[in-house]
Amino acid sequence: MATFVLVPGFWLGGWAWREVTGELRRRGHEVHPLTLTGVAERAHLAGPQVGLETHTTDITALIETEELRDVVLVGHSGGGMPVTQAADRIPDRIATVVYVDSGPLPDGTSQFDTNPPEEQQRLRALIGDGHLLPPPAWDRAEDPENLAGLDDSALALLRRRSTGQPLRAATDPVRRTGGRPVPTALVACTIPVQVARAMIAEGHPFFAGVRDAALHGLPTGHWPMLSEPKALADVLDTIARG
Repeated sequence: MATFVLVPGFWLGGWAWREVTGELRRRGHEVHPLTLTGVAERAHLAGPQVGLETHTTDITALIETEELRDVVLVGHSGGGMPVTQAADRIPDRIATVVYVDSGPLPDGTSQFDTNPPEEQQRLRALIGDGHLLPPPAWDRAEDPENLAGLDDSALALLRRRSTGQPLRAATDPVRRTGGRPVPTALVACTIPVQVARAMIAEGHPFFAGVRDAALHGLPTGHWPMLSEPKALADVLDTIARG
């Protein structure tokens, strides 16, 4: 059976993977859901010094301390950035990197850079001199595409448990050191898998790192661990079994 490390996206902790974790363990896999520094139960560690390198170290430290090998390293959304760097730092311990509604950004690009200029300005004004990116309102009317598939209880859970995200985790650019490339897989949720294939074929820069990736479609919103946990576990199990 496989060894999974599950890395959440912005504002969420390892708790978001609870149902997926249970499903994978029932299939016999070893699973390590991870909370990154400054978020969820580790929110008290947030500070202006916490950034992408901190979160990368969270991942590599877990893998090395627990003596994990042949890891299926899963990153959701903004978790794809530290996952990319962690795989670059310790490629010999990674079997596959799985991007869930995410992808490996080009070197020198930050998650913040993927927002249109007007959205960047809005967020900068909202944050001011602070060091945390506040969670969204989790309002279905405001964001129907990303919140598709989430029922009222899931939205209530997100409102209760989401916390501010260390800003530098979003604004620090991805930096690779030239480590050995590892196999990758992409789980496309909000973008139909056929559209993802077309963007890869067209050479879209945000898909440059997954040109040879195994593509899997899971039509739902941007938070599949909450909207479709069993289906996501099925996809991850399929990827792990090769």
